[in-house]
Amino acid sequence: MTQDKSYTTEEIANLLRISKLTVYDLIKKGELPAYRVGRQMRVDAADLESYKARAKGAYSRQPAAPPVSYMAPSVPQEQPPATTRNIIISGQDISLDLLANELEKQEDSFRALRSYVGSINSLIAMYRGEADVVSTHLYDGDTEEYNVPYVRRLLSGHSYLMVNLVARWAGFYVQKGNPRKLGSWEDLKKPGIIMVNREKGSGARTLIEEKLRQHSITGREIVGYDREEKNHLAVAGAVARLEADVGVGIEKASLMVGVDFIPLIRERYDLVIMKKKENEMLIRKIREILSSTSFRQALEAIGGYDLTHTGEVMYETP
Repeated sequence: MTQDKSYTTEEIANLLRISKLTVYDLIKKGELPAYRVGRQMRVDAADLESYKARAKGAYSRQPAAPPVSYMAPSVPQEQPPATTRNIIISGQDISLDLLANELEKQEDSFRALRSYVGSINSLIAMYRGEADVVSTHLYDGDTEEYNVPYVRRLLSGHSYLMVNLVARWAGFYVQKGNPRKLGSWEDLKKPGIIMVNREKGSGARTLIEEKLRQHSITGREIVGYDREEKNHLAVAGAVARLEADVGVGIEKASLMVGVDFIPLIRERYDLVIMKKKENEMLIRKIREILSSTSFRQALEAIGGYDLTHTGEVMYETP
């Protein structure tokens, strides 16, 4: 029955033909009632229909705008006090899931929602006000620096804080025993090599593009460059299934899938949070979590992370 049916945020996005981040924004604003089942947010079909009815009604009732001189002053409507604030944490690494769980455990006034999109799209969502905490691992070939050059450009004019979450190795996924003897970016041009790529906007794709630019290699020279996957596991899986000779990602996925890993660069994985009044407690709580023994032990149990600078401020606007 309709009243028993519910949808995931992804299904809502498909039904309304909007982005998943827009769905989270509607939930965050209280316009679309939702509830949590495990780590997943769900929306009842009845609540979706009510939202659509309200949206249609508001549109159909909108009068033509009168001349400015005759417009009556608007009367602010009182909103019910919100007891819980939805916090959208954007990024794909499992460390963010641990952070979300810990944030909810330690602070009742926060409900952590996860958005699994790449670094650049996460920063764009933050610029639009659609994400509260975003992760980024964007390599800049001109400065040999991670994250700061991109964040400064994408969040120009905004005040923000960048805190280190972890560091980790990025490199090549290759088949067991590395039969094609791949060990450097130049090796991608070897005859017969087939690559599997990451999607545009991800940190891994940015690393690939910057490294190819540094070595004067174009994507047209690499077979399979146009094949895109949306996460590290999918890239490693393509190599494991012998559909490609090489892909680029983080070490952890190679261990999970069972392919060999060739480390190439130590990347810095940072969190970005806007510096504004309503985020003061959020910033304080996240920094407390990152510095806590329990959170570090949880990361160490997963393995593959360097926690040397975890919790340190990497960059901060005035």
